[in-house]
Amino acid sequence: MMKYNISFKRNLILAAVLTVMGMFTACDDSIDVTSVDENQYTTSTDAIGYLVNNAGRRGTSLVEFRNQGQAEIYLASSKNTETDVVANLKFDAEVLDAYNDENNSDYELFPVDLVSFESDFQLSKGSNKSGKTLVQFTTSDALSAEKTYVIPVRAVVKSGNIKLSEKESVYLIFVKDLSTIPTADKANGIKIISCMEVNDTNPLNNLCFTLKESGKPLIDIVILFSANINYNNETGKVYVYNNPNVQHILDNREKYLKPLQDRGMKIVLGILGNHDRAGVSNLADETAKVFAQELKVVCDSYHLDGIFVDDEYSAYQNPVPPGFVAPSSAAASRLCYEAKQAMPDRLVCAYAYGSTSSLPEIDGHQSGEFVDYGIHDYGRSSDLSSNYPGMPKSRMALYSQEFSRGYWASDSDLESMRNDGYGSHMIFAMDPYRNNFDRQKQAMESIASKLFDDELVYDEKPYKKDW
Repeated sequence: MMKYNISFKRNLILAAVLTVMGMFTACDDSIDVTSVDENQYTTSTDAIGYLVNNAGRRGTSLVEFRNQGQAEIYLASSKNTETDVVANLKFDAEVLDAYNDENNSDYELFPVDLVSFESDFQLSKGSNKSGKTLVQFTTSDALSAEKTYVIPVRAVVKSGNIKLSEKESVYLIFVKDLSTIPTADKANGIKIISCMEVNDTNPLNNLCFTLKESGKPLIDIVILFSANINYNNETGKVYVYNNPNVQHILDNREKYLKPLQDRGMKIVLGILGNHDRAGVSNLADETAKVFAQELKVVCDSYHLDGIFVDDEYSAYQNPVPPGFVAPSSAAASRLCYEAKQAMPDRLVCAYAYGSTSSLPEIDGHQSGEFVDYGIHDYGRSSDLSSNYPGMPKSRMALYSQEFSRGYWASDSDLESMRNDGYGSHMIFAMDPYRNNFDRQKQAMESIASKLFDDELVYDEKPYKKDW
């Protein structure tokens, strides 16, 4: 279980934006093609077509690119087609207009002149999935690294016996052009997640550690641990509460967070219970939608890259109060789903602990579609495929380490993780000013060596907590 010092001073930072998001799901599209779940289509005798990305995910995807990028799109069918089918993709700005209207958002179009489509979809008679069509795009000086753009596409059947509904014939590719920003990505793709106990530690310490050969930062994702989900007794609403330490960092993001993002690191805000009735696993569906909207406001306001959901320190009540449900994995999964609905261009991470340790399907979408990273509790290493169905191994964080209490990963643990194809690893409470820093440094040296075949470089210029 994570260590966390709770502050009870109330500090409302935002008014909730009360809008309900539509039915799109975002995901990264950098993994291999998987099989398509057809269970939800069994009620029709027609061949119903729908668009999916290379992970078999519908609705939306997120692509971060430098200079040139691409998204793989497929036309799939609920049953084997009775004829050959030919269809194509076209750029359709009205798809984004409809999305923005429905979701009260203001995403901008990616310039159509920077987009090209590789080929038509071809489904041979008797098949249920086409070959890929590449949506390719390039950078431009007119694009901003701080904005998310959208390539909206629509499938049009040219010939063959297949039906496309309005919803399933469109796809939104959320695009971030990072051409002008350095990347923390290492050659083998493994991600190191640093969960920072910011009550004690300056997050800028993540800048201190690089790899000798590649020059890359050791850390890819920084979690600010932690903001809270709180209950307002006067309004009867849940809201995001930041203790003074978290709030100071957010209010001074140019000093504490932007330098990390400028090196290619992602900044994720932890969301944790705070000893009242509100928690990440007991929100009724409508309450979850509203809270997800407030999470979006927070991420928008402070230019954060996502959230980390952790089911700890809530005082769940029985009988269940209005607006809440009995704590369950289903309710926790609903919150993660609504958060991804509200923020398709940001990360949603879950701690594999308590109600968030295993998240069921929501509205026909497997949890691996809307949870980007599943992060194991300390020392645990089991495959999370059954916990978060649809999640690739690259997004499963194994053998997490806790630097303040001495939960360490061995060299053989790290080697096993890498050899078995798992692509994420979390360290908690790294702090150069703690008296066991030599052991912390040894652990990070092992990460550099065993996961990246490289050598850790520590610049010996740590950052004190200065607030």
